[in-house]
Parts: sequence; C-alpha cells; structure tokens
Amino acid sequence: MAHCVTSVQLSVSCDHLIDKDIGSKSDPLCVLLQDVGGGTWAELCRTERVRNCSSPMFSKTLQIEYHFETVQKLRFGIYDIDNKTPDLGDDDFLGGAECSLGQIVSSQTLTLPLMLKPGKPAGRGTITVVKNNLNPTWKRFSVPLQHFCGGDPGTPIQVRCSDYDSDGSHDLIGTFHTTLAQLQAVPAEFECIHPEKQKKKKSYKNSGTVCVKRCRVETEYSFLDYVMGGCQINFTVGVDFTGSNGDPSSPDSLHYLSPSGVNEYLTALWSVGSVVQDYDSDKLFPAFGFGAQVPPNWQVSHEFALNFNPSNPYCAGIQGIVDAYRQALPQVRLYGPTNFAPIINHVARFAAQAAQQRTASQYFVLLLLTDGAVTDVEATCEAVVQASKLPMSVIIVGVGGADFEIMEQLDADGGPLRTRCGEAAVRDIVQFVPYRRFQNAPRETLAQTVLAEVPTQLVSYFKAQGWAPLKAPPAPAKGPAQPPEA
Repeated sequence: MAHCVTSVQLSVSCDHLIDKDIGSKSDPLCVLLQDVGGGTWAELCRTERVRNCSSPMFSKTLQIEYHFETVQKLRFGIYDIDNKTPDLGDDDFLGGAECSLGQIVSSQTLTLPLMLKPGKPAGRGTITVVKNNLNPTWKRFSVPLQHFCGGDPGTPIQVRCSDYDSDGSHDLIGTFHTTLAQLQAVPAEFECIHPEKQKKKKSYKNSGTVCVKRCRVETEYSFLDYVMGGCQINFTVGVDFTGSNGDPSSPDSLHYLSPSGVNEYLTALWSVGSVVQDYDSDKLFPAFGFGAQVPPNWQVSHEFALNFNPSNPYCAGIQGIVDAYRQALPQVRLYGPTNFAPIINHVARFAAQAAQQRTASQYFVLLLLTDGAVTDVEATCEAVVQASKLPMSVIIVGVGGADFEIMEQLDADGGPLRTRCGEAAVRDIVQFVPYRRFQNAPRETLAQTVLAEVPTQLVSYFKAQGWAPLKAPPAPAKGPAQPPEA
C-alpha cells in the first residue's frame, strides 16, 4: 500500500492587531515555527502578506506533519511586512502565540492572545487557528488490485498483472489503465497489454483480459480523523506502592524524591502525560495507587484514589496527579502484592459504558507505573483479554531494575495474549517499556516509544466496530491526477 504522510493544514486569522504604519494599517504576515529542542525554533512555513489590515484572514494555509506520540510545540509570529526581503529581523513584530499541535488537533478552533513577550500582551490582539484539512482519506478496493490516495472517481489508475514467482522474479503479463468510475460500472472488462510485446508484434492484441465482477469502495479513517472528529482520549494513571520499591525516605527507594522533587515514577508520568493531556478537553485525570496499606483502617488496597477521595479520584492536569502522588507517599504503607487486574477492570468498566454509545466518541488509555513483575498473572491476563474488546489501551512502564519477563508476555508481540481457558485477545492493547532503557535519553523518547502503538490500537478498535468519526473529515484537496501504480 502506498504511504501518505499524516499532516494537518491550519488556517490562521487575527483580530485587533496594532498599527505600526503611519497613516495606514499594518501589513501582517504569519510565520509558523516549531520547537526543535535546546531553546531553538525552526521556521516551517509562512502565510501571504495582507495589506492594510488589522484583522486579517490569511488565505494561505500552514501545513505541518503530525505525530501523536510527541509534544509538538508551535509558535505563531505575526509581523508587519514593509519590504521585500525574506528576513524578518527588519520587520515590526506585532505579537505571537504558543501552543501544541495536540491542542489544535483536539479542538475545533483555538483562540490565543497575542503576546509581545511572555507576560506582556500585544494590546487586544488575538490569533485564531482552525484545522481545515488533514491527510488524504484512504480508499481501497475490496479486490486487491489497487490502493491509492484520494477518492476522485476520475483519477487515472494503472493496474499491473504479473505471473507470480516464489523467488520474487514476477513476470509482467500486462497492464491496463482505468478509473474508479469505470471499475464501479461492473461488470467491467479490460485488456491487459504488455508494452514490449505490443511494440514487437504487429498482430499482438492483448495478453488476456481482466473482468471485474464486483467493486466496493471503503473509507479507511486515520487516527487523526477520529481525534479531529471529536474523539476524547481519557487518561488514567496507576502507581505501584508495593514494598519492593523500598522505604520512600531512603535514597535507595524508587519512591525517594530527590532534592529537585523528582524520581523515576514522576519522570515517566510527566513524559507520557504531557503528550496525552492535550487530547482530553477537561484535563481531569483519575489517578490510583495499588499495593499499599491505606489509612484509616490500613487494609491493603489495589485500587485506591491517590487523592483519597474515592467518589472523585480526578486530578487537575498532570501537575494535579504529581501533587496527589507527593501527598500520598507519606500517608500510606508500602506493602504488596503487585496486582494489576483491579485497576485494569476499573478502567474497563468506564470503557464498556462508552462502548454502549456505539460511537467513536471516547477512548481510554491506562498508564501503569510499576517496579516489579505482576503477581496476579491469570487475573491480569483475563482483564487484558476482556479489555481488548473495548475502546482501551494499557501502557506499562517498568521502573527500577527488576526482572520484567512477565511484562513482556503481556505485551504479546510474539502472539495474541490468552487467558487460562484459552480465550485470545482480539487486539494487542498492551505496550510495555522498561524505564531504564531510556534513563539517559531525552524525556520525549520514552513517550514516543510507549505511545507509538496507541493510534493503531484506537483505529483498529473503531474500524472493527464499523464506527466512523463523529465528525466526517473534509474531502481532500484535488491536485493534478497522477496514475499510481498497482
């Protein structure tokens, strides 16, 4: 299948820009930059200049490649252009705004105040960003002849027919050109022409005919289609408080907070959470602990609210989870064992309720942070297999240096996970990563790895259910017709 880069096109408009020109309004232009690390911003693209306008609606869209698993920080800069040089250093800066691409993708429109510099608004100016296009919608024939981008019934298609050889040296039988409209006019018959034979033999007619008896067009929706269509990603966190972590007051403990107030648990939480939080509109995340004795009765719990409010376990943003974790540490007694099933089943209940709506409106991501191998293996396998039938993914990050072999089994990269009774998971929904592998890597590397499979898992679930995005994606812009090869 041919490959289309996932991209987003942004339309930009501004209101109440300040006037820098004497006797006329400013001539604004918008430039889009992306944070490439180390405090460096790289320019991606620009709009056109709009003459004498304090509230421009730029007609040229800004295009950027989209990656779910990373935080793509963007900066929009508005400049008053009074010369023909491409250098912006000699143009007046009217204001700028920063956000992440995830914030734009997960909202319908995003309006931001223009700032001259941090903490200093640029008058009453605002910038509004609208996502108005995305990567082309895939269309696929039910017969495996051709995959191509677009969907224009008149787009030329070239089909190649070959004599298959097991060693890969397939012999060309012939080709024919058609269009989607012609293929849909079934039954349709086409002559296969071998170009070399046609040149050499005057009596050559064809190398056979291909008869199309049925043609069905299916829309292949992408992860971006679902998110931009209104699907909310619900993020839940589970933290391991078992005794194998060590006394939190000891520097040897995995729960020990360094002088800077961090540890492996918090680093992993920030890494993954900073990406996912942009896809949840209310930024309220349930957070739980497991494997600890909890006050006031000191019973072992494998599903207690980090904020000790079981009726409302939601924390405000990732910082809220961090605060709840820090407050919970001195109030619980680390104990055991390491049971995953209770929290997985907890999230699965909410995913099951969402699935009853029979719409692609919600998807659930559970992040489990643990220092050791799971103890309730059979119950966890059962929980994962049942959760595989729901709009849900499970991410496990192993902190510390324990043996995580059982975790690798849950990841099921070698084959479907099965229950004790032999029932197989309908989807692979677990991704396990040991934190130590990324200990010396940039923080975003961990997030890229553990979140890499979430888009595919989300799409596979909604596709299996036959659920389209809540809001249909816009039709792709038509460019010059190029006949893709089969």
